[in-house]
Amino acid sequence: MNEESQGPAPRLAGPVRNFSLQLSHTPRGARLARLLATEQLRTWGLPSHPAELIVAELATNAVAHGRVSGRDFRLSLYVIGDTLRIEVTDTRGARLPCPQHSATDAESESGRGLLLVEALADRWGVVPGPPPRKTVWAEVGTGLAGARPLVPPQ
Repeated sequence: MNEESQGPAPRLAGPVRNFSLQLSHTPRGARLARLLATEQLRTWGLPSHPAELIVAELATNAVAHGRVSGRDFRLSLYVIGDTLRIEVTDTRGARLPCPQHSATDAESESGRGLLLVEALADRWGVVPGPPPRKTVWAEVGTGLAGARPLVPPQ
């Protein structure tokens, strides 16, 4: 199949970095996601705040709400320009996350993690599939020059 090109691919400012690992769908796996992400950001010379909190919330949600027996979840970090993209993929694609804005949930001690993600991230969202998976992602600026979002605003 022939495809036409509109010229060379655009150059991205700065190096493209990525980190990805599969973790167990357990509270220990969620803690490891946070610790390993923080260490990777330190290795890259990037601040851990607010990414550490976002990773903790997304990983905890994957363990609490996206768990399927015998299946793991995946944490991925990507840095392009000055944008850090955090992705957590689980194998329960039919169960999509929903921030708990309702006042009737005021007595609940859980269900507000996505509100924290919403407050800390520049953008966040959910990408379905391929079945049975879904990926919940969030993007934050790193403070480096050459900012460029990884996904165009919707």
